[in-house]
Amino acid sequence: MKIGFLYAGQGSQVVGMGKSLYDNFQSAREVFDGAKLDFDLRSVCFDGPAEKLNQTSYTQPCMVAVAAAATNVLAEYGVKPDIAAGLSLGEYSALYASGVLGFQEVLKAVRFRGLAMEEAVKGIKGKMAAVIGLAREELVEICARVSENGVVEIANYNCPGQMVIGGEADAVDMAAQLALEKGAKRVLLLNVSGPFHTSLLEPASKKLARYFEDVEFNTSEIPVVFNATADFLRENQTIPQLLARQVMSPVYFEDSLRKMEREGVDVMIEIGPGRVLSGFVRKTCKAVKVLAVEDLESLESALKALKDF
Repeated sequence: MKIGFLYAGQGSQVVGMGKSLYDNFQSAREVFDGAKLDFDLRSVCFDGPAEKLNQTSYTQPCMVAVAAAATNVLAEYGVKPDIAAGLSLGEYSALYASGVLGFQEVLKAVRFRGLAMEEAVKGIKGKMAAVIGLAREELVEICARVSENGVVEIANYNCPGQMVIGGEADAVDMAAQLALEKGAKRVLLLNVSGPFHTSLLEPASKKLARYFEDVEFNTSEIPVVFNATADFLRENQTIPQLLARQVMSPVYFEDSLRKMEREGVDVMIEIGPGRVLSGFVRKTCKAVKVLAVEDLESLESALKALKDF
């Protein structure tokens, strides 16, 4: 059995996430109690309010803390990944699981990332929208046509038939209308604070590149599939380069899942609140078993399934 860990990204957060792990496992308590930040991470995670938790600069470290707690608890039961990947923000949790970044380092990095992203989108009237039921090539062509009128780009390749576009609001609206005319089943506006994973985030990308100059990256203990390339780290690449690029690059998540499947992963465990990534796996890798861990109940269910696998 080859296990892949998948880490949820921003948008899956919910008030109370991580609390049942905190209440039942010392390794989880150490994560939340040991977080060294300029705000009370445990309070925001467990008590909210939702308006605060949903702010990018708070969401990101809170999600990473939940992921680290679940990863540590799974390790107590001998469940460790052979390969890891994450959706957008989740990539940082994957790097924690791989040993590349320690908990405090990854926590500080995503806090900085969240603040940089918030700063980059200030004053920009941006939007993101999920496009359901259209082929890649058609959506690429639509974005190219509309780009004469403003920035609109594919931000996420989530799974077959589901992509996300982002950019300037008017251009996104135009592309959404064209997508429906071309046969898209639905276009859903996303409740996000900015057009992430588009070229409009270049200022945040540059800030991250400078930030990472002072961060020490350890040797990875397991391979990580990166969002920006849907591949492992190559000889001509560095992790800081890929992380800085990621914030303004499309997330090739569908391609990342296929890479993991080609590498022999037969069980993928989604870590973090919600079941968004599990749905992507089921639509992309039909033969791969999908489990999820976000709280005590789902942990117990996943451990039982692994035992029976």
